[in-house]
Amino acid sequence: MTSTALRLGDTAPDFEQESSIGKIRLYDYLGDSWGVLFSHPADFTPVCTTELGYTAIVSGEFAKRNVKVLAVSVDDAESHKEWINDINETQNTKVEFPILADADRKVSTLYDMIHPNASTTATVRSVFVIDPARKIRLTLTYPASTGRNFNEILRVIDSLQLTDSHSVATPVNWEDGDDVIIVPSLKDEDVIKQKFPKGYKAVKPYLRITPQPNK
Repeated sequence: MTSTALRLGDTAPDFEQESSIGKIRLYDYLGDSWGVLFSHPADFTPVCTTELGYTAIVSGEFAKRNVKVLAVSVDDAESHKEWINDINETQNTKVEFPILADADRKVSTLYDMIHPNASTTATVRSVFVIDPARKIRLTLTYPASTGRNFNEILRVIDSLQLTDSHSVATPVNWEDGDDVIIVPSLKDEDVIKQKFPKGYKAVKPYLRITPQPNK
């Protein structure tokens, strides 16, 4: 199987793979939800233990955004189950989302999660946000030594869902509830007044600030 670098807007490849809760087909698992697929170098590794624990802690935040999470590690399902016990114990939580068992590297190869110059066997810390149309909307890659910021992943999902449904973009360091930017392509003042009844401030003709429209 040849790996292909996936880019924003590409269709997320479907797959079927064993997991900590049994066999999973990606598209069936996601249904009409958003998805976060994220990889881990191996089981029983310290940084991953904290990441999976935190993901479980904020599982309600993902759920209220209609997001299903799916982890992947190159070890087998039985190893995952033992590791989940450790995660639950050390992180004081309960992991209920599945961890894919990717011993054959099928998913890791399909999603280009193994970078030979970093490691020929272990996956890097990849993140893919997938929308309900199965399109890849975000890719992040971290080195194995650096834990991910899942608050940032939630923030990006907030931005994606907001900007999909309104004619806005989110500025630097934006958090849910902050002001947003009217997209430059929207120029009709009557349409702007209809879409943004709270008004806007034109800092420059191309930089128009408005309160977040769904708040």
